[in-house]
Amino acid sequence: MADFFSKWLKGLDKTRKVTFSRLASIFGTNEITNETWDELEELFLQADAGVETTMSIIDRIKQTARSEGYSKASELTDGLREELRSRLLTPDDPMEMINKAKPFVILMVGVNGSGKTTTAAKLAKQYRDAGKKVMLAAADTFRAAAIDQLQEWGNRLNIPVVAGVEGGDSAAVAYDATASAVAKGIDVLIIDTAGRLQSRYNLMEELKKVYRVTGKALPGAPHAVWIVLDATTGQNAMSQAKAFKEAVKVDGVILSKLDTSAKGGMAFCIAGELGLPIIYAGLGEKPEDLMVFDPDNFIDGILQKD
Repeated sequence: MADFFSKWLKGLDKTRKVTFSRLASIFGTNEITNETWDELEELFLQADAGVETTMSIIDRIKQTARSEGYSKASELTDGLREELRSRLLTPDDPMEMINKAKPFVILMVGVNGSGKTTTAAKLAKQYRDAGKKVMLAAADTFRAAAIDQLQEWGNRLNIPVVAGVEGGDSAAVAYDATASAVAKGIDVLIIDTAGRLQSRYNLMEELKKVYRVTGKALPGAPHAVWIVLDATTGQNAMSQAKAFKEAVKVDGVILSKLDTSAKGGMAFCIAGELGLPIIYAGLGEKPEDLMVFDPDNFIDGILQKD
């Protein structure tokens, strides 16, 4: 358990040191003043929690301070922890989730550069190591590099990959992969889609088609649609997620590159603004550094509670 938490502590080092380490000095002051609230507001905005979420957090802490009769800044510590924890949804265990259908089809969506293809491969390795028969589908036919990258991962991990050709029909790849997964008794199929910019109408329509044909090949599929958000992009990632959620039924978030970001505060927006749980968090480059999201370890990691 200590090793597990140490990964969170190390992975959140940048967010903690750049922003949340200032909490000690804020709460170290004797009296609660207007400056206390101003400094808290600045802290959450710097962590890229967003204006709406930041103001909501501050308002709730103020209410707690009034109702409990707090006068010293140090008394706000526990209330802040509870408020932050309330803003994170506890995800279902994805290792149990994949047992709900066979094959369990996961559609991976997100913009270019979010780490989506690498994340798909890391997921595939974790499920394979858990004893599942896994297949990957390279449905990003807009970039030859994406197809090559996933095939290289497949060769390295000894996991089969269904791939199309550059410029081909991505929906056809998704359909063929789903049908193949059914025929071969695959447990988990992970479909990597093109890294679409949410403003490009045609590409978003193509993504909707991928979603539809997957369901034609296997009624009920896809069983999960996870969007990979780059934690280093902060609030920009939130606008991306909203667009994808409108296009397809996104039901979970994978927060990549959390270890290289000082903008971990964006995690507090995801449940409130999108109503989505964070399923996994990327805390490093190794496959085992893609970890099931633990809200309590996340809070303790940024506030450094040992």
